[in-house]
Amino acid sequence: MGLTVTNTNAMNLLNIVNSTSTKQSNTLTQLSTGYKINRGADNPAGLIAMKSLEAELTAVTAAIDNNQRSNAMLAVADNSINEVSSLLGEIETLVMASASDAGLSAGEKAANQAQIDQALASIDRIVNTTNFNGKRLLDGTQAIALTDTVDRTKVDGLRIYSRGTQTTDTQITVAVKVASEVASTGAWGDFTGSDTLDGNMKLEITGALGTKVIEIASGSSATDVQAAINAVKIHTGVSASVNSEQVSLASSGYGSSEFVGVNVLEGGSTAGGNTITHHERTYGQDGTVLINGQAVTTDGLDVYYNSAGISFGFSMDADNLNLANGTGSVSFTIDHNRGGATFQLGTDASTRATLGIDSLATHMLGGGDSGGMLDELKSGGAFDLETDTASALKIVKKAMSDVATAQGRIGAFQKFNVQTSINTLNTSKTSLSEAKSVIADTDFAVATAELNRQSVLLNAGISLLGLANQQASQILSLLG
Repeated sequence: MGLTVTNTNAMNLLNIVNSTSTKQSNTLTQLSTGYKINRGADNPAGLIAMKSLEAELTAVTAAIDNNQRSNAMLAVADNSINEVSSLLGEIETLVMASASDAGLSAGEKAANQAQIDQALASIDRIVNTTNFNGKRLLDGTQAIALTDTVDRTKVDGLRIYSRGTQTTDTQITVAVKVASEVASTGAWGDFTGSDTLDGNMKLEITGALGTKVIEIASGSSATDVQAAINAVKIHTGVSASVNSEQVSLASSGYGSSEFVGVNVLEGGSTAGGNTITHHERTYGQDGTVLINGQAVTTDGLDVYYNSAGISFGFSMDADNLNLANGTGSVSFTIDHNRGGATFQLGTDASTRATLGIDSLATHMLGGGDSGGMLDELKSGGAFDLETDTASALKIVKKAMSDVATAQGRIGAFQKFNVQTSINTLNTSKTSLSEAKSVIADTDFAVATAELNRQSVLLNAGISLLGLANQQASQILSLLG
């Protein structure tokens, strides 16, 4: 190439040096920010993918925060329910102690009643004061609403535990298909003609609550036998009744878990020549109800239903639902817009779930075939210790079952909805972070090696540019 004024070599080298300097500047930016993509021009397609992943990460992080708060809220409710359960255990102990009043003074029984009154007051206090972030949890504030009123004489203690994600209200129709039954001996002891026992009689009465041996004196009537059996029904779960001078036994509760058995250990004959014999165990029967046409087996009088995200439970009323002939129906409508504690479990609206937390106040616990509510155990109530300890014990047991069911439902929601959502969202967050890192984060090893390469090329280019500029000096020397 000839010597000319236009120094083409210097211009080419200058372009190369400028390009290398630009690349070095970009590499320095990547190393200083930690990102490969710092503007749209760096990687347009990668920028779109990165922004989409960032939006998903933001939503997932917010969902994790929501679920952690939900988990804390449910933990508060669970701890308070534990205290209610402990108090119910204390009440059960006091009722049991007062049932055997043969060796119990009037003062001791009164002291037991006073303790029960205080325990009931404590339950109501806990229920009314348990709150999270200003929201009360156990007083019924978080209960799922109905659009209409349900006939409480037929459906007792209705508790709606959850509802589906659909926005339209759901009508529930309950119809009895097969009636629940108590265990019964039928006519077991015949005392026709005002007959009486001819000699002492010793009976072993067996029921769902236990077995008790009783002794009945010679000359006792059917009414006396009835009274002796009913005196221990708190221990056996078996009650006696007299109809047309015939004694029959029946379980206090309904369903297949109830049974009645009689073993005559001594005696068993009447002055009129009748014989009172053994009676092998007979069992009650669980009923079947149709809920929106779906057959559901009852647990005695208790009914539990789960379908299409809707879950609820209630107790049938033995008298007003016409269980005697297996007929009767009742309807109510679940409101899908009001009431309940609604939780956002995921990142979109389809992952919302509503949990119903009904009131655990003493006037709301019990019912069903227990015959009364927990608050009726207070002094002067229908089932205080001076009135009916056998029924009081049944009510306490039913209340304990109600509380255990509520705690179990809350625990199940916490474990299988909230905590699993937290685990799933944390996994998603990790995966999304890794995907974003692959697209956007600087590989420092590669970038550092590239920076060293660019530094070498830049220094070499600058040195060569100096050599290329010597061409102008060569032209001047020719002119001189």
